[in-house]
Amino acid sequence: MKEILTKLFWPILKFFETEEVPANYKKSHRIALNVLGSLFIFLSLISGIGASASEDIGTLIPVIVFFCIGFVAVVVGTLGSKGAVSKIWGTK
Repeated sequence: MKEILTKLFWPILKFFETEEVPANYKKSHRIALNVLGSLFIFLSLISGIGASASEDIGTLIPVIVFFCIGFVAVVVGTLGSKGAVSKIWGTK
């Protein structure tokens, strides 16, 4: 299943995948990335509820931005390699 999802989300993962093995990777980085992604998706849900009360189309911008950030973080956190997780955190 993970192989199928990795192939499906390869356009997202290819930006973060690296060939080199990170020297200072910790498992907590992956957990924190998944938690951060989940919080951004939750924030997009709350923003969407608030945006539905408004008739302004501009209120959808935060919903889309928060969801995209959260989705990428969850995809890299669950399917990405150790190098991808380190790259998204900026550690080398």
